[in-house]
Amino acid sequence: MTSAGRTALPPTFFVANTMEIFERLAWYGFFALSSLYMTSPQNQGGLGFSEQERGLLQGMIPFFLYLFPVLTGALADRYGYRKMFLVAYAIMCPSYYLLGQVDTFMGFFVAFMGVAVGAACFKPVVTGTVARTTDDTNRGLGFGIFYMMVNIGGFLGPFIAGYVRAISWDWVFIMSAFWIAINFIPAYFFYKEPTDQNQQQGKPLKAVFKDIQEVLGNARFAILFFGTLVILMSYGAKWITGETTLIIYAIWFAAHIIWDKLASTHKQAPWYAQKISLGNKPFVIYLLILSGMWMVYQQIFITLPIYIRDFVDTSDLVLMLAPYTDLLQFFAPVDINLLQSELTRLSSEVANGTLNAKQAYFELVHTKVMVPTTEISQALTAIAQTPALATQYAQTWASEYRQINPEYLIGLNFLSIVVMQLMISRFVERFQALPVLVGGTIILALGTAIGGVAHGAIMGGAMVLTSILVFSIGEMVASPKSQEYVASFAPNDKKAMFMGYYFVSSAIGFLLAGPLSGYLYSEVAKGADRPDLMWYIIGALGLLTALGLVLFHKFGTTPQAVVSSPTLAQVN
Repeated sequence: MTSAGRTALPPTFFVANTMEIFERLAWYGFFALSSLYMTSPQNQGGLGFSEQERGLLQGMIPFFLYLFPVLTGALADRYGYRKMFLVAYAIMCPSYYLLGQVDTFMGFFVAFMGVAVGAACFKPVVTGTVARTTDDTNRGLGFGIFYMMVNIGGFLGPFIAGYVRAISWDWVFIMSAFWIAINFIPAYFFYKEPTDQNQQQGKPLKAVFKDIQEVLGNARFAILFFGTLVILMSYGAKWITGETTLIIYAIWFAAHIIWDKLASTHKQAPWYAQKISLGNKPFVIYLLILSGMWMVYQQIFITLPIYIRDFVDTSDLVLMLAPYTDLLQFFAPVDINLLQSELTRLSSEVANGTLNAKQAYFELVHTKVMVPTTEISQALTAIAQTPALATQYAQTWASEYRQINPEYLIGLNFLSIVVMQLMISRFVERFQALPVLVGGTIILALGTAIGGVAHGAIMGGAMVLTSILVFSIGEMVASPKSQEYVASFAPNDKKAMFMGYYFVSSAIGFLLAGPLSGYLYSEVAKGADRPDLMWYIIGALGLLTALGLVLFHKFGTTPQAVVSSPTLAQVN
């Protein structure tokens, strides 16, 4: 397809993309730093949550964020996109602010859930706008531009948040609330409704839920599926043991098999008397397989920042910045007063026998220095005897062992996508979507595996940047194509609803990614002292997903063929 053959993109397309930038500034300004914030000690402004608590929050809340668009997308198709944008901002703005005002697990959970509900109202509407304002001649380019806008916000958000967190963690959340507040202006004054409201208003809400059932499956399937995920999540959060998990699963599936044997074959029977049934089977299978890709993808935001903080020596990058004092202070700031007070506190705990050198190491990385455990042991012993030495050690370590802020390294992911996305989108638009997805997922898996090599490497900073770059190329190949694939077969009057279905794959991926991150980080990276193995396991899961996509492409029936039949309800 030549550029001359493409339809021009309308102004509403660019208004929606502008709002996407500000929404991503808010989300990634918070989320890229969330692992650091939740696991930082309370005396340093963090929440002091455990790895399991962190993983649970980062799995459960985004799960609902990406699940709710199934409903909010349908509501947007019914009531209008502009109204849903305004509702989304009215919910997100105060929720982001409240995230920085609470310090308990339940308080953070509630505020985070508010962000999730608001973002769930926003997501299917902005992607639905892109879908409605593009056609077959420019859809690939349109989603490529959209994904580039996502990453402009994703690149700038963590950088701004990383800068203001040096003032206070509170400012991270204030800035996120500010970015959302700005979005009221384009939504109210410049956004033009792309839906046909006269046609959409006539559709009752009951029909919306019927559409959801016909595409995804009936209530029996939803109970079985989400119950299975809850059990798995409970195991990942260490609420139940592995043996208990197996017993619960055996009982759970046996009960549903018996229930299904007793159920009626009539579709008009009450929901509890129906057999388990899928709606659009190829589409559901596609979403389930795709969730594996999102499970791997999310590790760059929920696991990589704390992995860099705890295990990757970025002194090679610090050395490169050494001649540029201002840049060094920006990318690798160290609060000497905080480091000094921590050394005094830790020396007292080591002297009392309540802490060892390895534990002290994991406490000190929060102050942005990475010191060998042998030197930590010697220093804390000396400080316990002569407290005045804490000042000297703080100044020396701030000079010799300072580290780059993890969120700035993660920014390479967004920057590379901003620079390269259009070029890659133009290259891959000539190929079928599913083969491109397979290739992109394999590259994602390779990028995560390279991340494991960064631990213990002489040039750890350069190695982790290489990992992020390879990972980003895989993302640029796979992610826009996964959305374009859904937009290509979604009925025009249900674009937002189908794009909402697309986010179900992200929801499941998040639900699995959070507990997986918490478990692997606690048991493999820290418990077994094998952070490299953690990344190899994650990479292997990516390859398994790619294999699933290959089998789907070879043996599955494409959703396009399914929706070409008279009604989705006929697909069983």
